[in-house]
Amino acid sequence: MNDNEFRIWSEKAAAWGADYRKTLRDRPVRAQTRPGDIGAQIAEAAPEDGESMDAIFSDFEQMIVPGMTHWQHPRFFAYFPANAAPVSVVAEYLVTAMAAQCMLWQTSPAATELEARVIDWMRQALGLPGGFSGVIQDSASSATLAAVLVMRERALDWQGNRDGLASHPPVRVYASGQVHTSIDRAIWVSGVGERNLVRIPVKGPLNGMDPIALEAAIIADREAGLLPAGIIACTGGTSTGACDPIGDVAAIARKHGLYLHVDAAWAGSAMICPEYRTLWEGVEHADSIVFNPHKWLGAQFDCSIQFLRKPEDQVRTLAIQPEYLKTHGHDGIINYSEWTVPLGRRFRALKLWFLLRHHGLTGLRTMIRNHVAWSESLARKLEMEPGFEIVTQPMLSLFSFRHTGGADPDQHNIALVNAINDDGRIYLTQTRVNGKIAIRFQAGQFEMTEADAEMAFAVITEIARRM
Repeated sequence: MNDNEFRIWSEKAAAWGADYRKTLRDRPVRAQTRPGDIGAQIAEAAPEDGESMDAIFSDFEQMIVPGMTHWQHPRFFAYFPANAAPVSVVAEYLVTAMAAQCMLWQTSPAATELEARVIDWMRQALGLPGGFSGVIQDSASSATLAAVLVMRERALDWQGNRDGLASHPPVRVYASGQVHTSIDRAIWVSGVGERNLVRIPVKGPLNGMDPIALEAAIIADREAGLLPAGIIACTGGTSTGACDPIGDVAAIARKHGLYLHVDAAWAGSAMICPEYRTLWEGVEHADSIVFNPHKWLGAQFDCSIQFLRKPEDQVRTLAIQPEYLKTHGHDGIINYSEWTVPLGRRFRALKLWFLLRHHGLTGLRTMIRNHVAWSESLARKLEMEPGFEIVTQPMLSLFSFRHTGGADPDQHNIALVNAINDDGRIYLTQTRVNGKIAIRFQAGQFEMTEADAEMAFAVITEIARRM
């Protein structure tokens, strides 16, 4: 592809993207294809000779797009969003065109220095104290894995990477059953092992872990010769929005010398609104905090910020410095690849810089407050509707509900959510609450309007009546 062809197809791709976003409301939210439909249309082997861009682009439109679920659709109410505000998409065009590998300061100084600055912008916006610095990870999964590795190394007096785990007592990590499954994966990958992830019971309206049970588990493990290492708390758990009592948990972590990581991957974005910060009161005492601007805030995936009280501990755990990765002649620079498990790094800070400058914190706060208000309104309307019950009350913009009917209530609600999704106008998902199926609603798509929430009510009640 020569320079002129690159320009032509870049312009066509940008125009297609703009048209796609403009017409999203006319599309079904979830892909309406069956398993294997797309794969059957794709050649079984790569072509020996190159093909024209016209043919490739035509196949993209006819074969690929029909099999996509539209995460930027304003009536995507299923999982937590993976928002991509248009200004963030524009920034990603530029990042993709430059295609820089930003692993070290010297491999792109602007990427490193902008990352440090926008992280501090976000620290201020969330109301976190000045003692925190941070790094942009690809996802909360990577941030949590890094935190688990640090808590493991601290507990093993920094000998785990050298000696492995076999020569030490079992390392123990504590979390409630409401945390995301990425915590389980971090425990697996770190070598800590699932048996050493201690599940603390929850209590209260926010389904937060019980501090008394937490401390009792830590003490019992120490007395049994095990090695308590860290606690993973959550603010805004994925299933129903569970929130641990961060202040109480942090006090226990300090008392027993444990590392505290707070997973606020979704709900952290709402903390730009001061009135919601009671949900993570005490977070300033955490050692590590993760939140995903690529969820609710509007930054194109992937963009996850991990705030750190002592980044030197993470660097000590993860950094390897062969000669070819050293930057000579400069002191005090940051090489962010030493803060993360992957060595390679994309220029993720640019889209966040564009986003914050274009919308401002005021615009982003308004969006989040609207989503919360529209979700609360929908919950109230469903609660008044015959045959519906609210299972978990709104936590920010997330709640769950159930429809009564059928000999098997669980199967009835699975059938209802499937019928809603097959209809195509909105997209929901299910969860389990106290062992029973509930339907989960979450408002958070960047371009959602109040009319979209009203359509959700109409679709849910219309299909439930038909059933």
